[in-house]
Amino acid sequence: MKIPKHNLGAVRKSRKKKGSWRWEIKNRITSLEQLGKIVNLTEDESKAIAHTATENCSKKLKMAITPYFASLIDKTNPDCPIRRQCIPLYNEFRTNVNELQDPCGEEKDMVVPGLVHRYPDRVLLIVTDMCATYCRHCTRRRIVGASEEKISKSNFELAVKYIKENTRIRDVLISGGDPLLLSDAKLEHYIKTLRSIKSVELIRIGTRVPGTLPSRITHKLCRMLKKYHPLFLSIHFNHYKEITKETRQACEMLSDAGIPLGSQTVLLKGINDNAAVMTRLMHELLKIRVRPYYIYQCDLAPGTQHFRTSVSSGIKILQSLRGYTTGYAVPTYVIDAPGGGGKVPINPDYVISRSKKDIIIKNYEGKVFVYSENGKTSPQEVQATISKQ
Repeated sequence: MKIPKHNLGAVRKSRKKKGSWRWEIKNRITSLEQLGKIVNLTEDESKAIAHTATENCSKKLKMAITPYFASLIDKTNPDCPIRRQCIPLYNEFRTNVNELQDPCGEEKDMVVPGLVHRYPDRVLLIVTDMCATYCRHCTRRRIVGASEEKISKSNFELAVKYIKENTRIRDVLISGGDPLLLSDAKLEHYIKTLRSIKSVELIRIGTRVPGTLPSRITHKLCRMLKKYHPLFLSIHFNHYKEITKETRQACEMLSDAGIPLGSQTVLLKGINDNAAVMTRLMHELLKIRVRPYYIYQCDLAPGTQHFRTSVSSGIKILQSLRGYTTGYAVPTYVIDAPGGGGKVPINPDYVISRSKKDIIIKNYEGKVFVYSENGKTSPQEVQATISKQ
């Protein structure tokens, strides 16, 4: 029986009948007409989608939403956190002087096409520019979605040659786009080739598929990945509404295959810049065996000003986590230094002062403590120091 192309009520049933993640990719929502049938679009959204589709807007990030991810959208609420992540607003076409085409400076550290070498012992390998759903806050929007093709054979061979010749490289992050949109055979070819390099100890994959296209996580895929340990997955999650039955199942399959899972969350205004929302997200992730890893300050990519919060908001959220919930639920808050400086951890100020003699610190409740570094500070001196604070 033919499933209506964008009948969201039939999405889950169709997935069971079709049994293929490729059906979801083939039937992604990419036009104003398609989206208008399932979401009560605002004038701003309609205007932005129409402009994104115009020829003179070819350099802008395209719109594509999997039927699964679209099924999570609140069709009547313009502030729905899923909706805000995947439906354009006209704010995307407004930029400011601080924004950068390549906010993380990847191009200047690209040693061969598709291979970025910034940190001493690890590299980033971009194997495709295609994603299942295009996030409106995308850092790599300058290239993502442009061709929806995989890395060429010749460029992959150049990347492998570079890694082999630079034996200090022990860690390769495979990213994109989303590497899990490649076929099992093609993905295995990349992983197997990298695993054959003696100096490569770790292989990581960056993906958002478990949250936007969970049907892609199959037993066949997990069996293949299991052959190439140690292998890690970093998964992009921004809101607890993304943690569904399907996502839970996908992550459990990956975990059962022995693959450690970590989360990467972007701090986004109106979506997760709230202590309660972020805490619940971290808790829901742990429940599906995903370890909170990073919270990113939203990068200075063009047209993302409306997503960015203040850094102080991120620090307050971190303060709301540290000490108030398990340490496993506390990720590292980082700014990817503009222009290619790398990840810089940003933490609340728990250190009050430091000397050769001792260090004065405060805990999550604001209580002051003295840690003696030379072992000679008496209890009376400690108490006197605390009293002065």
